[in-house]
Amino acid sequence: MGSWQPLPDGLPPEVRHFVDHLRRLKDGTGLSLAALGARTAYSKSSWQRYLNGVQPPPRHAVAALCRVAGLTGTDAERHGVRWELAVEAWPRPAAAQGVGPGDGHEGGDGSGYEDDPTVPWWERLEEHAPSDHRPRGPGRLLLAAVALLSVLLVAVLVSALVFG
Repeated sequence: MGSWQPLPDGLPPEVRHFVDHLRRLKDGTGLSLAALGARTAYSKSSWQRYLNGVQPPPRHAVAALCRVAGLTGTDAERHGVRWELAVEAWPRPAAAQGVGPGDGHEGGDGSGYEDDPTVPWWERLEEHAPSDHRPRGPGRLLLAAVALLSVLLVAVLVSALVFG
């Protein structure tokens, strides 16, 4: 793939290491940033910021890149651990330096970065699928209607044969 911009000066080694791994992972997919954006829930410009060390990616973006690259299991988990180390070391923007706990400007870990839970719609369906596979809501009503029609059809056929 094309050459990358040099990373900003002053980035800690953990961040440089993490971004370097993300860049290699992205390059290994053979996808452009636009194509990567189309396969994940993150735009081309978001991937540019993440892969140029301007902004830390959300954990879900790292997981999405791992999925696109075909990484699973421990390989994908390693990138999650690298993400945690990088986010801890990532320099905070000047405006976020004075942000205190409880004012809504920080992630759950107090890091100042929020883990964006944006995922493609098809993954949300898999996450929220009921484990017992019984239809819920409108699906249950449709199933009941089909069952009722089946019973009525059988009753009509039986009465036609008996009273024929």
